[in-house]
Amino acid sequence: MAMRSTTTTVTFDHPFFLSGYPDELPAGTYDVIVEEERLEGLSFEAYRKTATYLAVNGRGRMAGRSELRAISERDLDMALGFDRKSTTDHSEAALSPSEDMK
Repeated sequence: MAMRSTTTTVTFDHPFFLSGYPDELPAGTYDVIVEEERLEGLSFEAYRKTATYLAVNGRGRMAGRSELRAISERDLDMALGFDRKSTTDHSEAALSPSEDMK
């Protein structure tokens, strides 16, 4: 069975939590690794996602080590959505109602 993995990056502007893990992760850029297996017997090339991981670099005594945390796409999307909402809720660039009418 042929496997492949792809890596993308995501950036969090605020500290965040992921479902299933008790510790808060700091704001920053993280690698997301998606593993897929090739579906055999088809007349075209197709893959099925088998796992998604967030690469978390160690802090404190664990500095220099990294850990792959199994996550779901849904949990990652929710954490990113909450982070974006937090960014827009606290934006200093927003105009007050009187400035907005000018």
